[in-house]
Amino acid sequence: MKRQVMLPRLQQCPYFIFPESVGWYQDFPDHSIYRQEGYYDSYSIHFILAGKGYVEIEGEQHVLQKGDAFLYFPFQEQRYYSSKDDPWDVRWVHFYGSHLKEFMLEKGFLRTLWTLKRWSELDEAFHELLLEAESHSILKPTNLSTLSYKILSEFMSYAAPLTSNRGIESVDRILAILPTMQQKACEPFILEEWAELTGVSTYYFCKLFRKATSMTPLSFITLCRIQFAKQRLIEKESLAIKDIAIQAGYASASYFNQRFQEQEGMTPSEFRSLYGKGLFE
Repeated sequence: MKRQVMLPRLQQCPYFIFPESVGWYQDFPDHSIYRQEGYYDSYSIHFILAGKGYVEIEGEQHVLQKGDAFLYFPFQEQRYYSSKDDPWDVRWVHFYGSHLKEFMLEKGFLRTLWTLKRWSELDEAFHELLLEAESHSILKPTNLSTLSYKILSEFMSYAAPLTSNRGIESVDRILAILPTMQQKACEPFILEEWAELTGVSTYYFCKLFRKATSMTPLSFITLCRIQFAKQRLIEKESLAIKDIAIQAGYASASYFNQRFQEQEGMTPSEFRSLYGKGLFE
């Protein structure tokens, strides 16, 4: 059985989260997906209700079964497929949103493989979204956004790292230092020091970091710095942008502006004008 709905992508999306597609595959042993790194620009959550399937990460196969889930970030390499002998019963949703990366980072949802301590509510939320999409397509976008957020919230409420696979212990070493890296992100970034703290070489540290977070160490530091700068831009409206750049870890205001615009799609001045507290008074 295959049930799926593809929805048109909103070019100017006013919602925090919005679905691109939603589906349910059951007794479909040929379900197999491969997407190259950099190819697909949406998030996705897949949740297994029964049966068995596989997710490959850097050539390593991981077995998933009832109650397990996997989460993909935009542009991440994706390779997953159903068992031929015991096809998985899987629900899935692909979604997007302008500030989801910061939200997921703040909540610590950076790895791919998860298991659900409780999943009946998540199953119900998936079913509600699928029915809404099948019944009304894009005609009720607020409902689609609300139900997508419900899926994400239920997932984040009950998901725990899946630790029954090889290599997770090494990944845990990276995940354990992320809060400290975030706290010290505005200080000079020295790769060798972080690798030494983790007890591995710089090469292996970068490899583990990418496996754990789907980004490079410097990309993570940049994301944390920009997040800090956004908060300062709003809270300290009288503070010059060049001073915020220095506080965020950038000696050059022009380089800070460049990185900020790459991440946010606007300059720091434009961000302050758009989101400054005066807008909400």
